[in-house]
Amino acid sequence: MSKAEREQTVSVLTEQIKASPTLFVTDFSGLNVLKLTEFRRRMRAAGGRYVVVKNTLAQRALAANNIAELDAQLTGTTGLVLAGEDPMAAAKVLGEFAKEHEKPTVRGGWIDGRAVEPAYVKRLGEIPPRDVLLGQFAGGLNGILYQMVGALEALREQRSASEAA
Repeated sequence: MSKAEREQTVSVLTEQIKASPTLFVTDFSGLNVLKLTEFRRRMRAAGGRYVVVKNTLAQRALAANNIAELDAQLTGTTGLVLAGEDPMAAAKVLGEFAKEHEKPTVRGGWIDGRAVEPAYVKRLGEIPPRDVLLGQFAGGLNGILYQMVGALEALREQRSASEAA
């Protein structure tokens, strides 16, 4: 790769990182081309992007975006998940694919201006979708209302029993 090609690659990667407020650093060693293509397809469907990069070029692009905290994770075979608008969807795809194929493994991440541990990325992928969370919230409120109605009904019956006596 010539110097001009490296500079072009760093420039493109810098812009991609700038456009994505969330990124995850992964190790994709052990994935063949077919599995890697499948992973990229799933990531695209979730609104994210997966980029295989050379570590030195990734360090330069991250430094251009003032992200120095991820330098320690840039060793070996490195791929970057650029999560796009919805980091939960990208983390979910990453987690599901890793469960199926045991790769890629997460080394770390960058979410909303701070570095995060791999366990945080895993937990982010396990959070249910918004619709499910709203349903759980509504169900919880509904349960509270039923308890209130039951308590008021018991109070009414208790009053009726005391008046009858």
